Amino acid sequence: MSSACLMPVYERLPVHFVRGEGSCLWDDQGNQYLDSLAGVAVTNLGHSHPEITAAISAQAATLMHSSNLYGVTWQETLAATLCSLTGMEKAFFCNSGAEANETAIKLARLHARQRQITAPQIVVMDGAFHGRTLATLTASGNPAAQQGFEPLVPGFLRLPLNDSAALNALDGNPQICAVLLETVQGEGGVRLADSHYLQALARLCRDNNWLLMIDEVQTGMGRTGRHFGYQHADIQPDVITLAKGLGNGLPIGACLARGAAANLFAPGQHGSTFGGNPLACRVGHTVISIMQRDRLAERAAELGRQLLEGLTQALAGHPQVAAIRGRGLMVGIELKEAIPDLTRRALLEERLLINVTRQKVIRLLPALTISPEEISILIAALSRLLHSNQQLRSA
Repeated sequence: MSSACLMPVYERLPVHFVRGEGSCLWDDQGNQYLDSLAGVAVTNLGHSHPEITAAISAQAATLMHSSNLYGVTWQETLAATLCSLTGMEKAFFCNSGAEANETAIKLARLHARQRQITAPQIVVMDGAFHGRTLATLTASGNPAAQQGFEPLVPGFLRLPLNDSAALNALDGNPQICAVLLETVQGEGGVRLADSHYLQALARLCRDNNWLLMIDEVQTGMGRTGRHFGYQHADIQPDVITLAKGLGNGLPIGACLARGAAANLFAPGQHGSTFGGNPLACRVGHTVISIMQRDRLAERAAELGRQLLEGLTQALAGHPQVAAIRGRGLMVGIELKEAIPDLTRRALLEERLLINVTRQKVIRLLPALTISPEEISILIAALSRLLHSNQQLRSA
């Protein structure tokens, strides 16, 4: 098999996976790997979860698609479930996190129009990542990813994360209509938004009639030890975006809204051909049912502590480790400098899937169903990998 007919937008490692179960993957040569990435926070329930497989099979045999020109029962059921979990009022379904964030941006523009703001600004954060469409790419704080796609979309105002002074300086700005941010920046290097900062931001949004829009694409669905990342700060957003773990591998995204934001769209102002089809929504509802029944958010909090404490102990004093941080099963190991081919060495030497973001932050996003024993295996493999790299440097 050749990749010659694929557009070269990915730097793929030399492995083809053909089977998965739980936190393990097998390649076409029969080699077994430990997956500590979960498809970048997607397969939160692990690979080939039998209840997800059953839901897909049953719905595929019944009805996969009928279009949003008609009622979709599973879409209505999933919307009600998500609104109950979040305190939101209405949902729009799409196919990805980028689409969910595009929806949020359009809501912010409509909110601005209602307030008669002619040149609206959405506040976003340095280091953020919200997608690769033109608007979400502009909202993201990654100049390298934006390069070549100029002119970008106007109407975004960027701030440093956790900078209260910069935030307070915006108070009363008549052009701002919304703030969009992640509670933990995944692509930005597993950087946590401070709870006091988020609470101050929520008050500022309320006082100025700005929409508080939280991107939960990576942090949602139990990843951080709560159902949603914003719940750690005890705040209530106006808009929430979801994707990734909601479908456990089946593409689905959602934008949830409450209050005035829930009633901004009118028929014809937004839509999606595939968004909210019966198959995706049944799977999404099944994912949430399993999460709640098996208390996977609480499990992520417990296993996240094991992972953080184990890494801190195993890598204590390592000369190349600058910091270890995270929340739940979303953990980053910041290195003092980039280590070339680290993901390749992890894959080929340790049979371990990891990701490195911002050139020098090892990002760990294992399934919420990973076992304590597999957490220990993960810690040992990372320790061997980083210590062997140090020995090579010293040789």
